[in-house]
Amino acid sequence: MSSELVVGLLFLVAAYALLSRVLEVRLITLPMVFTATGLVVGLAGAEIVPMHGGREVVHMVAEVTLVLVLFSDASRISLRALSGGFAIPVRMLLIGMPLTVLFGTLIAKWVSPDQSWALAMLVAAILTPTDAALSQPVVTSDAVPGPIRRGINVESGLNDGLALPIVLIAATLAAGAGTIDAAQQPGGLAAFALKQVVLGPLVGVAIGFGAARLLDVAIRVGTLSEVYQGIFFLSIAFIAYFGAELVGGNGFIAAFTGGLAFGNSLRASARFIEEFMEGEGRLLTMLTFLIFGAVLAPLGFQHASLKTVALAILFLTVVRMLPIWLSLAGSGLGNYEKLFLGWFGPRGLASILFVLYVLEQFNVPGRDELIACVVLTVLISIVAHGLTASPLAARFAGRTEAGRGEPAEKVPGDH
Repeated sequence: MSSELVVGLLFLVAAYALLSRVLEVRLITLPMVFTATGLVVGLAGAEIVPMHGGREVVHMVAEVTLVLVLFSDASRISLRALSGGFAIPVRMLLIGMPLTVLFGTLIAKWVSPDQSWALAMLVAAILTPTDAALSQPVVTSDAVPGPIRRGINVESGLNDGLALPIVLIAATLAAGAGTIDAAQQPGGLAAFALKQVVLGPLVGVAIGFGAARLLDVAIRVGTLSEVYQGIFFLSIAFIAYFGAELVGGNGFIAAFTGGLAFGNSLRASARFIEEFMEGEGRLLTMLTFLIFGAVLAPLGFQHASLKTVALAILFLTVVRMLPIWLSLAGSGLGNYEKLFLGWFGPRGLASILFVLYVLEQFNVPGRDELIACVVLTVLISIVAHGLTASPLAARFAGRTEAGRGEPAEKVPGDH
């Protein structure tokens, strides 16, 4: 990047920080601002990512951001609270999410019958995870009942990690013999996929639990300075990732399960994780949406078609809302609450990072259509969910359902 472009982007970051509260009230979200900026810069011909080595830069940013998002989100999820009083997100994750992948696979195959079932499942798996950051007014509004906010946040925090094995298996099957490392694995693709989804969690849990115990001891005996807590957190996330990769497991699954074990084993305060992600993590999110707008969005427009537009709209509506509605049957929620939870499944960071990772690591067919479908879905979601979050959340203010008027709370899974 030229010095002028770097200075301009830094001014944008500083300006957004200064005006962040005002912009959020005006329905202008962080993803909107940085995606639009990246798109304008990309269409103008400026290089945010240099042509030489560009793929490596994009891949590195995707990996770093995804590892931190998975580890930090998982570390803020309380398994005890989840099992005790989180009926809504449990239904959405255990019933709604599998149905979403199933419906998405069927719809993708119906719209593109010439593509394989594995590719259809890959599209569905990439577009199933949600991103609560795209509808932040919903999860911070006093008007929205607490159980609804928790449902959106916990689902968003957990479905990234739960979707990972499906993404990996679908990508492996879609790529076939072209999959990196798969052909060299004893037993072929099945053995490769099994090692990925078994060894990854085992390594992650072991490292996360051990790191939590070490941190508790260091805090108790006074050998750890507070300013280094974030650095310790950062190093453990990547130890889990690379540790799994060394033994043939999947590093992303290890990061997720490692964060889950770390957060639920740590006895000391985990406030430093939230502070770290609100600072360094937010900058990485800005960079990711900037790259998305500059690099992926133009590619998506280039390969867009009526099929990809139709898929994007269907994935944000029927494919998402019908499974969520079915999963919440008998939950006691009213029609508005069910529709609300179904609509606020925005697609953002996880879908962007998953498609970047798949395109870099797997030689899947139909790459152009895959990029176009994901790009259009995320772009529509950024605008549609950003604009509707505040108005639809405000409608709860006059309603009398159970849970109305509960105070806003910081709940796990918000990224």
